Amino acid sequence: MTTPAASFSQDELKALVGQAALAYVVPGEIVGVGTGSTVNKFIDALATVKDRIAGAVSSSVASTERLKALGIQVLDANEVTRLSVYIDGADEIDGAGYMVKGGGAALTREKIVAALADRFICIADASKRVDVLGAFPLPVEVIPMAAGQIARRFEALGGQAQVRMKDGAPLVTDNGQHILDVRGLKIADPLAFESEVNQWPGVVTVGVFAHQKAAVCLLGTPEGVQTLTY
Repeated sequence: MTTPAASFSQDELKALVGQAALAYVVPGEIVGVGTGSTVNKFIDALATVKDRIAGAVSSSVASTERLKALGIQVLDANEVTRLSVYIDGADEIDGAGYMVKGGGAALTREKIVAALADRFICIADASKRVDVLGAFPLPVEVIPMAAGQIARRFEALGGQAQVRMKDGAPLVTDNGQHILDVRGLKIADPLAFESEVNQWPGVVTVGVFAHQKAAVCLLGTPEGVQTLTY
């Protein structure tokens, strides 16, 4: 299903899919909220219906601050036993709803919140749609002392891993860890790949979302919002 529309800028497309995601918010329940520029548009839209929800569980400090600034109550994930829906963006999404996430360095908390949810609703623009995962550098959150050996394991798979930097030093996640960005991979079997890499000592989590894949993707296209179901 595509919503007819004129040509939009990327920022306008983000706002469109953020607004479209409101249709998946269950009145009276707690909403799982992700991280990133597209999600920020959803948070802005969510503020217009904040009196109809019981609050939110957030995947990052940045999203928590934005939610609170707009008057939306944020609950700790430990206070919640389930969520009807988790709404977040993706760096890549394939035809089965498998994703690569972590460009905003919140991948571990995103997986934790996604695991609480009955359904993952992905909001993204059409550039994120791929046939095979791997064009976007794969983020992997790691314990710093293991970064070197994990990088060598990716090299054995044909990838090139680099520690993500910020202001001349390794970026530190909300969890106090580092991120490896891995280039040169083609992830043909996302489920098996996620399961394998998550077993490597020192990996906190890999940015392949296959076990918590999207149920629906609201894709912003030049013609408007396209709804993909998996």
